[in-house]
Amino acid sequence: MAEPLLQQLQETAAYIQSQYAHQPLVAVVLGSGLGNFVNEIDIEKEIPYSDIPYFPQSTVQGHSGKMIFGKLNGKTVLVMAGRFHFYEGYTPQQVSYPVRVIKQLGVQTLLLSNAAGAVNASYKVGDLMIITDHISFFTVNPLIGKNEDALGTRFPDMSEPYNKKLIAKAKEIGAQYGYHLHQGVYVAVTGPTFETHAEYRLIKAIGGDVVGMSTVQEVIVARHSGMDVFAVSVVTDLGIREDDNIITHEEVLAAASEAEPKLTNLFKEMVKML
Repeated sequence: MAEPLLQQLQETAAYIQSQYAHQPLVAVVLGSGLGNFVNEIDIEKEIPYSDIPYFPQSTVQGHSGKMIFGKLNGKTVLVMAGRFHFYEGYTPQQVSYPVRVIKQLGVQTLLLSNAAGAVNASYKVGDLMIITDHISFFTVNPLIGKNEDALGTRFPDMSEPYNKKLIAKAKEIGAQYGYHLHQGVYVAVTGPTFETHAEYRLIKAIGGDVVGMSTVQEVIVARHSGMDVFAVSVVTDLGIREDDNIITHEEVLAAASEAEPKLTNLFKEMVKML
């Protein structure tokens, strides 16, 4: 049933526009433990996900669950504080529904962040990695099912999922502030389990630099709808390590909050340049 999807999106967008009339220039999706970015925004309107028609609800610690509108460096921005994950029991279509809504609101540029485990041995906890490409074979593609042509083509090209111009801007900002920004490949898995040692070795062998449980389904839908995408991973844990210490979600959130000032500033400066 593709027709109701467009209808639902229009209803969702109409509700949001009834709450906030201005069109955002850019949308930002915040990953686990990265919610403080909103403190930089001159907030004009907050809409809890629970109020938005057809919206899923966030169930994970570190994700607050509201859509925030306001000004950042004089630009109108939309921030998703809290995202949805396949491992919460949502369908890939539900996970990516907010991205469809963002497009309906007229946004062309999407900035994403996530917490990820490093597979590349040169990465350290707290590092930032610009995602230049991804591998999505381990997650379900959100475009499976009947295609709604009004939303995008049946077979979207994914040769440049992450916008090269936006990556170049981020590198400029990184150089300006002396940030060491890695560039690499994000491998998406379903979660919610952290990976086994053998899985880490496989991910490394296929060319992954970091691994995480989000982002890729959102990016696929963003590209399907013709949006420009930029994404950053915060390295919150190290996957391939000699010892057998255990990764916890608390450890991930702590590492994310430590790296957050750099990420916040990077996104702030990118919005300024748009």
